[in-house]
Amino acid sequence: MSTPFGLDLGNHNSVLAVARNRGIDIVVNEVSNRSTPSLVGFGPKNRYLGEAAKNKQTSNIKNTVDNLKRIVGLDYNDTDFEKFESKYFTSKLVKLEDGKIGAQVRLAGEQETFSAVQLAGMFMDKMKHTAIEDSKANITDVCLAVPAWYNEEERYTIADAARIAGLNPVRVVNDITAAAVSYGIFKTDFPEGSEKPRIVAFVDIGHSSYTCSIVAFKKGEAKVLSTAYNKNFGGRDFDRAITEHFADEFLTKYKINIRENAKAYNRVLTAAEKLKKVLSANTAAPFNIESVMNDVDCSSQLTREELEELVKPLLAHVTEPVTKAMALAKLTPEDIDFVELIGGTTRIPTLKNSISEAFGKPLSTTLNQDEAIAKGAAFICAIHSPTLRVRPFKFEDYHPYSVSYSWDKQVEDEESMEVFAAGSNFPSTKMITLHRTGDFKMSADFTTPSELPHGTKVHIADWEITGVELPEGQTSIPVKLKLRADPSGLHTIEEAYTVEDIIVKEEIPLPEDSPEDAEPEFKEVTKTVKKDTLNIVASTFALSDDKLNELIEKENEMFAQDKLVAETEDRKNALEEYIYSLRGKLDEEYAEFASDAEKTKLQGMLAKAEEWLYDDGYDSTKGKYIAKYEELAMLGNMIRGRYLSKQEEKKQAMKAKDEAAKMAAFHEKLAAQKAESDEKSA
Repeated sequence: MSTPFGLDLGNHNSVLAVARNRGIDIVVNEVSNRSTPSLVGFGPKNRYLGEAAKNKQTSNIKNTVDNLKRIVGLDYNDTDFEKFESKYFTSKLVKLEDGKIGAQVRLAGEQETFSAVQLAGMFMDKMKHTAIEDSKANITDVCLAVPAWYNEEERYTIADAARIAGLNPVRVVNDITAAAVSYGIFKTDFPEGSEKPRIVAFVDIGHSSYTCSIVAFKKGEAKVLSTAYNKNFGGRDFDRAITEHFADEFLTKYKINIRENAKAYNRVLTAAEKLKKVLSANTAAPFNIESVMNDVDCSSQLTREELEELVKPLLAHVTEPVTKAMALAKLTPEDIDFVELIGGTTRIPTLKNSISEAFGKPLSTTLNQDEAIAKGAAFICAIHSPTLRVRPFKFEDYHPYSVSYSWDKQVEDEESMEVFAAGSNFPSTKMITLHRTGDFKMSADFTTPSELPHGTKVHIADWEITGVELPEGQTSIPVKLKLRADPSGLHTIEEAYTVEDIIVKEEIPLPEDSPEDAEPEFKEVTKTVKKDTLNIVASTFALSDDKLNELIEKENEMFAQDKLVAETEDRKNALEEYIYSLRGKLDEEYAEFASDAEKTKLQGMLAKAEEWLYDDGYDSTKGKYIAKYEELAMLGNMIRGRYLSKQEEKKQAMKAKDEAAKMAAFHEKLAAQKAESDEKSA
């Protein structure tokens, strides 16, 4: 059985949490960090994922792709990409045949192009193996926490990315809703029954976006009343503002233009992020970077006041999501009981002050700002697990836009219907009945295109429904359809079937004063019952099975290559270590256990192996490194065996000596006791 885990797919860093019987734990990665950089890099032999990509980002800037969740499901010609996203990428992004975004990189000396869904799948595969390594458990089921502004296409695409990584995405949940679930399950003082619910506003400002949700809590349940966001406001804007400030300063002070050098700009950007964090806790901080560009070392400083002046234009965006969320929920600041902050960027003092002023009340940080989303996602995944028992908790999310379903006009009836209204909650199910003359098609679209964010596709999905058979003598037949806004926010047709009326006999209840032997009476009634289950073929934003299988196979091949490269490097390092270790031991502890001839032969072999290792064998195969190691070990282990045998002899001799000493002491004690006894008797 799979251990449920939740993935908070962040734009800058991602966090994993695993649900176990004893609770929910954050997964640490290979360097014991509780979050992992959301990066995918490509090198001369293999890929660098997560921490490895971060370590090589500055030197491998053009072959490292970041901001992954911003390009998943996005069209290359989308104005959001042209206006906001393109300036944050240092790798070369290209337009794919399907109009989506891909990254053009060099891998193993060859130019390769990978789609955004592949890149996200690569990173998720890394996170999956991180979870497996940390938890020592089987990992397949995952709940993905994504931005609330993800549309239908982006949700399908991120789920496909998980499948490419060999995961089963049991649910795609809004990240801020996952945080609300985390808040709801760890608190026990909520109102019950008919009491007024507790109203909590969650403000999440991460690396690239800002979301505000208003949530009503009662014991064991939560309902999202509204959600508003600014998808282009986050910590990276603050980092960039600081970087641009120093770019101007360095141009004047040191005559270097970091805007012309991607590596230099990234080096300053990384330092700017650290400076921002330092200024969240201090009023001033130095800013020193060695060899920024052209071997020039740069130094400066920044105060918190200067930072606040730099970011004033950004702070103008703070109030809009707050006021919009409250307006959608039809609430005022006085109706809000608590304001909970999550996301690393909310630690900036001036930003916290702006949020507090927007609500007119102090802020709370009950939740861990970096880990609450992942923990909530892990709990949601555990709800779907057949093996874990979790505390009952019901939650409903917010449906921001109205969705209508339409169908072929076969008889004189309506051709479309608004099914899920804006402001309603999901998951939700609606049953509709259509009169059909044969097989038909249906589609789902957003009802009011003018209300959608720019670039959002109006059309959602199509379905072909077949298997409709008309009874003899009838011109149409009723068809029942179960329409669903599912837990992941996707719109589907879950079931379709024809119905028919049949006449059945129904017993009429006897009067209370009827004799015991009275005969029961029946009446004929008409009942509508299910007749035939219809076939449903969906056409959605999801990848076709053939394409998905092709990408899964490609990812498996690249993972196998990465593993082989890592194992080869391990064997190379083991050989190098053995050469130096054995050479040192021959002159020290092994000296008396090897003959002069053996020493001469082995030292010659070590010298040849060392020469080969740094020449022809510098870039060899795993098998050759193992063969070289075993060749040296044949003679080395023989000498080592003699050494260990002698050590064992010494050990046994010492043991025997200790035993003899103990026995002598014991007999000496007995003699003393006897002498004392004899003296007393005399």
